[in-house]
Amino acid sequence: MSAAAAATATAAAPEAPKKKSKKLLFIVAGVLVLALAGAGGALFILKKNTADEHGDEEAVAEENHKRTPPTFLPLENMVVNLADAGGNRFVQLGLTLQLQDAATETAVKTYLPSIRSQILVLISQRTAEEMLQVQGKEKLSADIIAAVSREMGYADNKKSSKAAPNPVQAVLFSSFIVQ
Repeated sequence: MSAAAAATATAAAPEAPKKKSKKLLFIVAGVLVLALAGAGGALFILKKNTADEHGDEEAVAEENHKRTPPTFLPLENMVVNLADAGGNRFVQLGLTLQLQDAATETAVKTYLPSIRSQILVLISQRTAEEMLQVQGKEKLSADIIAAVSREMGYADNKKSSKAAPNPVQAVLFSSFIVQ
């Protein structure tokens, strides 16, 4: 029996390393499969993000080409007494409103008498010194845009992110004489 036991022991010995090598083979194969799946997933996500970025750039470029040119609405010249002491200073002012499009022009024309009144009130509160400075002209322009926006119901644009854009894009001075 000792020979049979020795033969059985030698036969069992080679089988033990084969089981370990199969186990090791399955572990290595599993790790490789997981690594390949992770690399494939990362590649897919990177390609998708790159495609999204290029898609956004193309959409912005396409939107820029679709933009319509602005519409300009000239207002009648205004002569306004300024708020200087003595009341002998005045300004003759020609304004043009730069609007988004023709539909906005129609809407602004509906409110034009009240808009013109608001502009006259704004100008009459200024002094000649303010009107002659660049900062004064810029502030007047910003105040006119705000007044038109309030008059047309766009006053809360800054508070709401979904509000419609301001109807007046800029105020252009066609004449500006202070006496």
